[in-house]
Amino acid sequence: MVVVAVALATVAVPHLFVQNAGSVPHLVEEAQAAGVIHSYQGDFDYLVGGGVAAFDCNGDGLPELYLAGGTAPAQLFLNTSTPAGALRFSPLPDPVTDLTDVTGAYPIDIDGDGIVDLMVLRNGENVLLRGLGDCRFARANEEWSFDGGDEWSTAFSAKWDAGATWPTIAVGNYLGPAESNGVLPCLDDQIYRPGASGTAFGPSISLTPSWCTLSLLFTDWDRSGRRDLRVSNDRYYYGEQSAGEEQLWSVPSSGPVSQYTAADGWQPVRVWGMGIADYDVNGDGYPDYYLTSQGDNKLQMLASGPSGPQYADDALAMGVTATRPYVGDTTLPSTAWHSEFQDVNNDGRMDLFVSKGNVNADPAFASQDPSDLFLGQADDTFKEAGQEAGIADFGSARGAVIVDLNGDGMLDMVVVERLENVRVYRNVGSGTSAAPQPMGNWLALRLQQPGANRDAIGSWIEVKAGDVEEQRELTIGGGHASGDLVPLHFGLGTASQAQVRITWPDGSVGGWQTLDADGTYLLQPAAEPQVIGP
Repeated sequence: MVVVAVALATVAVPHLFVQNAGSVPHLVEEAQAAGVIHSYQGDFDYLVGGGVAAFDCNGDGLPELYLAGGTAPAQLFLNTSTPAGALRFSPLPDPVTDLTDVTGAYPIDIDGDGIVDLMVLRNGENVLLRGLGDCRFARANEEWSFDGGDEWSTAFSAKWDAGATWPTIAVGNYLGPAESNGVLPCLDDQIYRPGASGTAFGPSISLTPSWCTLSLLFTDWDRSGRRDLRVSNDRYYYGEQSAGEEQLWSVPSSGPVSQYTAADGWQPVRVWGMGIADYDVNGDGYPDYYLTSQGDNKLQMLASGPSGPQYADDALAMGVTATRPYVGDTTLPSTAWHSEFQDVNNDGRMDLFVSKGNVNADPAFASQDPSDLFLGQADDTFKEAGQEAGIADFGSARGAVIVDLNGDGMLDMVVVERLENVRVYRNVGSGTSAAPQPMGNWLALRLQQPGANRDAIGSWIEVKAGDVEEQRELTIGGGHASGDLVPLHFGLGTASQAQVRITWPDGSVGGWQTLDADGTYLLQPAAEPQVIGP
């Protein structure tokens, strides 16, 4: 998924150009009318997971959807929406993609051929699907020397190290079979580096100890150019008395991997970790991390700069603890899963979506537990707007993506719900489904470069509009079993133009380019921007 951070500065830059900041967008649920009939099924072994991948697999500029099914088959849906019109999808049945036991999926161009591939996470063997073009795929485990294992997998992330011709990927695993004492053990997460050929994977490396992982993210937390692996773990199974905690691993291109410890400045944090989202909320130039959990969620910010990974929790001050439902079972604690920072109302302030839903039927936690939509405010805090926006649904939500499904410049929302049909919300701005009304100007940017890392994962994108400067790190991973590979979206408020500059993965910095608002652009090193889109 895409991760956002404000450019390096000592203080946050005021959003002076924004008008009607915090205006609530209208999100209209259209799944069945759009032809997306699908649900995530399964009992205990599928209580977690339930992801969705969004990516364009036929080159028309509109993202397709690949939905995990649990014990039911996963399903790929072709996006046939009319640009800027109502949402329309049609299923694309194929035994290659209609896999059972799927918990989640992430789009990624593994082999750098310009065609999107899929990492399919399963309760069983994980499968890499090589994109063939025109939304067709082929199993690639054997071709790419990828050992998919047989674990219960729930998380994924990827990076390209400097000079690498193949990605390094991480797979997060959850629970193993019960031991003789009845305890369900946490399974080791796995790292897969490029093999000797440079065009396939080598043997997996176990991350020991692992603590029942539900989200992973390779991230440049200290802006050093090195990408470490952030891990969010489920405290419920590693217990109160164990050494279990959230983790940060150093994963160099070769040699041993190592876990950050107290000697490095790492401080133990124990949550019922479900998902990770990151964005520079306080404007200090470094990514902050929103960690979903049961009860209160955490918003971790660097406490003393990049000298070490020491974090303080500022969720309460920013208004995003989200401990209880805003409607429904308002006296019971919530259960949060997927989280994602995106500007859903195009006002130039980042917003935060958090999916919610009871794990199963736990009476200690809310059963009527709607997902949150926190809108960024003028005072740099967030305000709940889920009910007014139209997403106050009482289904048991899991994974999600926030992407522009119909090319109108307004971000839509897909939310997987356990045992119920997926929710697909069309963003109609300040209007209605019959008469959408845009909210604010915007830019969408697709990066492309020669070589193995074709989508330029690891780049930083700077955007200046009015007196605002934002910066966004392009990553794959995070969320809850869900990811996207689509153009990066920037809300611009009332600005009619923006200046854009790219720091490419090799550290080279392009020049500033002026782009008109309300368009999708292809950006390449040493090339003029190209207008693209549906």
